[in-house]
Amino acid sequence: MPRGSEVTESRKGIPVTKSITNWTAADNAMVENAIRRGATRRELMQMLLAGGVASAAGSALLGSVTAAVAQTPTSGGNLKAAGWSSSTADTLDPAKASLSTDYVRCCAFYNRLTFLDKSGTPQMELAESIESKDAKVWTVKLRKGVTFHNGKTLSSADVVFSLKRHLDPAVASKVNSIAKQITDVKAIDPLTVEITLADPNGDLPTILGMHHFMIIADGTTDFSKANGTGAFVCQTFEPGVRSVAVRNKNYWKKQANLESFEFFAIPDDTARVNALLSGDIQLAASINPRSMRLVESQPGVVLSKTTSGNYTNLNMRMDMSPGDKAGFVEGVKYLLNREQIQKSALRGLAEIANDQPVPPSSPYFNAELKPKPYDPERAKSLFQKSGLLGQAVPLVASDAASSSVDMAVVLQQAGAAIGMNFDVKRVPSDGYWSNYWLKAPFHFGNINPRPTPDILFSLLYTSSAPWNESQYKSEKFDRMIIEARGSLDQAKRKQIYGEMQAMIANEAGTAIPVWISNVDAISSKLQGLESNPLGGMMGYAFAEYVWLTA
Repeated sequence: MPRGSEVTESRKGIPVTKSITNWTAADNAMVENAIRRGATRRELMQMLLAGGVASAAGSALLGSVTAAVAQTPTSGGNLKAAGWSSSTADTLDPAKASLSTDYVRCCAFYNRLTFLDKSGTPQMELAESIESKDAKVWTVKLRKGVTFHNGKTLSSADVVFSLKRHLDPAVASKVNSIAKQITDVKAIDPLTVEITLADPNGDLPTILGMHHFMIIADGTTDFSKANGTGAFVCQTFEPGVRSVAVRNKNYWKKQANLESFEFFAIPDDTARVNALLSGDIQLAASINPRSMRLVESQPGVVLSKTTSGNYTNLNMRMDMSPGDKAGFVEGVKYLLNREQIQKSALRGLAEIANDQPVPPSSPYFNAELKPKPYDPERAKSLFQKSGLLGQAVPLVASDAASSSVDMAVVLQQAGAAIGMNFDVKRVPSDGYWSNYWLKAPFHFGNINPRPTPDILFSLLYTSSAPWNESQYKSEKFDRMIIEARGSLDQAKRKQIYGEMQAMIANEAGTAIPVWISNVDAISSKLQGLESNPLGGMMGYAFAEYVWLTA
């Protein structure tokens, strides 16, 4: 309560004022309970006045208690949240997860050995400790008393099984290229695992915090429902449609605040925002800057903004036309008006990028690598060299890749001014990641943040990378990532990573014009959402930590 506020009480008919500091904890609890039951402000003020609190003091007191209630997690409530993309390939198999929709579900149903806090520092989760003397052989001690949803007790066999799956070609793990550095995983005892790497890698605790490295039960082959150790139990899972999760009442950590949550996708930005405004959902993930106009002045709705390395990039496959034509890739990079994309397409919610994926927040970011300037004449000369100037070049864009349609229009307009015809093909969000991403010769992607350069490069740019969007191949690059991974000299590591960033910017067929600030639109009743380096919605793990107020 604010000091100096006053209440008035009647004593033998004589009004007496006293300090509000005499207001008791029981009185606070009474008001808090009324707020949680949904009492209106008018009803609350009537209650306070009846209790002898003066009107001015009551307003101050009510504001203070309301703020306290908003910051205090409450138990219960059913949350409905909408992401921006899904497909019939949606999965509950962490090894195969590829969309934010998959990550949200995996974070709810499973746990990792470690998780990354909002500073990007790995913290222990299922692991009690992860230690190594040489960064090559690691000893993992597991927590006691952790159980899966089916009642099975967590053991070292589950960890061995989960990690080895990433090495099995038949599984088709999305992090196979990262997991290949693991040469052996074995159980020392029921709660101890030893992981041996081909070469030293001090990033292992961070790597194990990635979404794909969730721990599943030994021998699991059926992923129609998720049998994990996570905060929620899977009640319904319909790929490409929705999932319904209920609170795990036997959770080994503090139980989730929410009683249940339903998650699905509404691909159209406007429809997603309208669902929030109408009260059908409480969270509309990753809204387009254009859609922000619909919510900025609306009561009961707030915006949650984070910039953590997310980007939408333009991919030119170098093994197909037009990307295989000398000069075309470089020409596109000089024709990208990054400032216009930042200011107009993204309404300032972005930072200028330099065509490589390591964000400025990383200690390994190469600040000396400058973005290519907007230079239409140089671009025109390069397009002439490629033999494509004046020809229609199809460019695939979709709302599935955040802001890609706006970016495509900016590039199309710049091309028209120099006689370059970019034929923008806007395709539906549904099926985009299955039918166009990685497949179309000239298309957009959207990459979620990753915690280390090693992970970004292994997933996206090495010759064997599963998501090598432009089919960039470089033996030198492949050697350098192994060298940097094994070095414990941070200065040397930064130098190697800096050179690799320059190689990507100058040689790969990916253009990254800006790092995008992720904006989730949420109901003011949804509390507890924080930023995380793994992406929006608290690195997709929001369901375990948020709560709903009355």
